[in-house]
Amino acid sequence: MRAGALYSAMGALLLTTLSAAPAGGLPTTPGTPGSASAGAARAGVALAAARAAAQGIAFGKCSDAQELPGSMECGTVGVPLDYARPNGKQIELTVSRVGATHRDPHNSKHRVPRKGALVFNPGGPGGSGLYFPLVGLLPEWKRIGAAYDLVGYDPRGVGRSAPLSCQDPKNFFKGPSQAPVHPSESYKRERIAEAKAYARGCAERSGDGLAHYNSINNARDLDVLRAALGEKRLTFMGASYGTYFGAVYATLFPSHVRRMVFDAAVNPDPERIWYRNNLDQSMAFESRWTDFREWVAKHDKVYRLGDTPEKVLASYERARARLAAEPAGGKVGPAQLQSAFLQAGYYDDYWPHRAQALSDYLKGDPKELIAQAGPVTEAAAESENSAAVYTAVECNDGPWPTDWKVWDRDNTRLARVAPFETWDNVWANLPCAYWPAARQKPVDVRTAPGELPPTLILAAERDAAAPYDGALEMHRRLSGSVLVTERDSGTHGIAGGPNPCVNGHVEAYLLEDRVPVRQAACTGHVEPAAGSAKKK
Repeated sequence: MRAGALYSAMGALLLTTLSAAPAGGLPTTPGTPGSASAGAARAGVALAAARAAAQGIAFGKCSDAQELPGSMECGTVGVPLDYARPNGKQIELTVSRVGATHRDPHNSKHRVPRKGALVFNPGGPGGSGLYFPLVGLLPEWKRIGAAYDLVGYDPRGVGRSAPLSCQDPKNFFKGPSQAPVHPSESYKRERIAEAKAYARGCAERSGDGLAHYNSINNARDLDVLRAALGEKRLTFMGASYGTYFGAVYATLFPSHVRRMVFDAAVNPDPERIWYRNNLDQSMAFESRWTDFREWVAKHDKVYRLGDTPEKVLASYERARARLAAEPAGGKVGPAQLQSAFLQAGYYDDYWPHRAQALSDYLKGDPKELIAQAGPVTEAAAESENSAAVYTAVECNDGPWPTDWKVWDRDNTRLARVAPFETWDNVWANLPCAYWPAARQKPVDVRTAPGELPPTLILAAERDAAAPYDGALEMHRRLSGSVLVTERDSGTHGIAGGPNPCVNGHVEAYLLEDRVPVRQAACTGHVEPAAGSAKKK
């Protein structure tokens, strides 16, 4: 997923030749819009929402295991596993809340009136939003926290909400491991076997319910949560993947929307859900990887990794080769190195940390690289759960190529110009080629003029995980939406960050119901300072 204007000419031409995911495949999941049971699912949502509105959420002290501050309240809301059978199996979503403080951070004598609940989803799929209400403690969020109850939750399958699992968490962290940029045929066969086994594991550990973990049901769950909170209309902020099912919600329930913020908007075009979006993303990370290397080269006096992006790449490749021969601390091999530096593609505040760790390692001190790239075994269960939900939702959401030759052809071509992330992206998504559950037909995200209140779309121009083209497509499809662009920046998710211009637009929208007339641009935030590394 990457903005077209930022592709190399070769890359742009290449992506137009890659195969689209096949329109056929396994049958449509019951409850998919347009399927025979879509009407039953609509009725099921209405019934579940009515029940939730009547019952509300019994918020109380959060469990000790969650280790949340005293101001945080927790509760649950029940939703049907299958909305076409609303009286069938129910699952509970865990919800967290910090009530509106009513305190104006700029005027202690002014009591701020409550505007309702602001529900947040951090993306993924597979991300937990349970800790979101704690952002109200940060200066950038205090004005919003004064007017809104800040509400987070674990979506279905995540964390404390009927968690999914596809393998024993003890086996989740594998390493040290290789990550060949140009994999051999034997290596590909190994990864294909792993993908097939993983898909089988998802089915064996989840049973018949596996097909019901998808974006349409995430949107339906959001409407039930809205009702349970006592909100006639929803105020929602979604980041990354959260923008996609938020847009699905806006399409299915436009009259239930009050305000929506789409931060780091994902391309919602049904033709790109999700195979082609992942091809776009691999191309985008190549550009962001170059941005990082250019920054390191500018600070060669600090890191001594090379004074050109090419020399920095050579230093990185030297580290890869050394780790392939002898993993650092017996934990960090090439795959762990690549994963750590991929994070620098998401957030530029990682840049000093990663550059310093690489510099130290090449000078003979692996301590920081092990700390930053080594597996956090204490988080194995959480990481395995997140990966399981990611896989289930993406595989269920739409058709994927089921012939390995399609994947191999498309990504071999792509890796010639975008080697940094291409094959690792393949291995993350390849279980979808062998997925045992029925697939969705993706929702045609689209609203007519006047159907939806004004919505706010935020995008960093060089975001690799959610390329800028996605924000443009979201803007085209949601009538009346307004796009705010952070120029020449690539941080994945910009609301509440270091850019006061972006934050000003968010506050004006949520607190004063004001949006720019058409589109707005903010100058990019300042790049991180070299030598400012702390452990990340």
